[in-house]
Amino acid sequence: MNQPTTESAYPSTGALAPHPTGAAAELLLRGVLPYGEGEPTDVLIRDGVIAEMGPDLADALSPEGTSVDLQGQVLLPGLVDMHVHLREPGREDTETIATGSAAAAQGGFTAVFTMANTSPVMDNPAIAETVWFKGQNTNLCDVHPVGSISRGLHGSELTEFGMMADSDAKVRMFSDDGKCVHDPRLMRRAIEYARGEDVLLAQHCEEPRLTEGAVAHEGSTAARLGLRGWPRVAEESIVARDAIMARDYGGRLHICHASTEGTVALLRWAKEQQIPLTAEVTPHHLLLTDERLATYDGVNRVNPPLRERRDVQALRRALAEGIVDCVATDHAPHGSEEKCCEFDLARPGMLGLETSLALIAQIFVLDGDQDWRFVARVMSENPARITKLPGHGRPIAVGEPANLCAVDTTRSWVASGRDMASKARNTPYEGMDMPVRVSTTILRGKITCRDGQAVT
Repeated sequence: MNQPTTESAYPSTGALAPHPTGAAAELLLRGVLPYGEGEPTDVLIRDGVIAEMGPDLADALSPEGTSVDLQGQVLLPGLVDMHVHLREPGREDTETIATGSAAAAQGGFTAVFTMANTSPVMDNPAIAETVWFKGQNTNLCDVHPVGSISRGLHGSELTEFGMMADSDAKVRMFSDDGKCVHDPRLMRRAIEYARGEDVLLAQHCEEPRLTEGAVAHEGSTAARLGLRGWPRVAEESIVARDAIMARDYGGRLHICHASTEGTVALLRWAKEQQIPLTAEVTPHHLLLTDERLATYDGVNRVNPPLRERRDVQALRRALAEGIVDCVATDHAPHGSEEKCCEFDLARPGMLGLETSLALIAQIFVLDGDQDWRFVARVMSENPARITKLPGHGRPIAVGEPANLCAVDTTRSWVASGRDMASKARNTPYEGMDMPVRVSTTILRGKITCRDGQAVT
């Protein structure tokens, strides 16, 4: 079977709608610090590509060009999120492609992959193409649809990987996220078919027979609160099974939202065996623990559940060491009626697009021993590499695509669901101080976020 090249695998972008900032072909970013390093420099962007870098490039800007003063701000490659839920089609009351794209732009993202658990399920080319075209018409970030592995997310029959990969949307990732492909025979077939199409499978690791009725991490907190426990083994048993399948049957397999210390150990083993297995971790699993459940606030219910402090520490070390490859938000909007209810009945999921960069900066740069290149690696470069996404996660250098974001490290802010671009309000960080803020996001040389607000 002929496999598509990296450059041709994805559809061409940016051709369907005028950019919100108009048609100016030149943009000058003044006084930025690429990767937070060195002395302030200017970056001249021409026709969507970085044309020049150096001090005092104002004279090189044409009269029709735009100049933006970003003195001292950190310049990063535009962020890439492998795992979001934009809810359209079917739940436009909680999020749309337009509002989710605006949230992404405000978070510094230039590309996102939106999961298949929509209504109807994204299991055929027509739905995937609709999502793709709506994303392009919104034109605030590149929205790539993720096809479901099984028809209707029922876990019994594979979708037509080839038809979706060959559609106008050119689907390159498949996942039943929200549900696990727990049938090993179906998962083996999926891995074999995915290898032939050179597409990525993203697995939601949860053995459902071990989590029936579970809403909280199985441990002392759940026991004290009287909540049904969700054991680590429910995740780890699927990670182990699928790692061995990837070893024996090839293909590319990605682990969604790793959450336990044991999963880290399994990922370490898989990498030592050179198994083609990658993994993501969410900001909330890097920061929050199950101790937050003491209030029974449904905003803290998430799948997989918030774990214990030792899991958080193991995940932080794994991300720093490269055992876990990248950060993904698992941005999951829900209406207030789905969160303001009994904890057992609350829908699992949290907002993440607009807060993720600030949280990763706090944990690893401000309070840790990592630098901004680390942030670029785990939030842009590695997700783009894993998905084989061209034009994103590229170095900040002359001749490279101008998909970028600027971070103001002097501008703190307080997280508030009411102030976010998302339609939903279910942020677990309500009232929390955020130490840095994305001021500017640039997609193909055009500004999609200015002064922290999406340009719509």
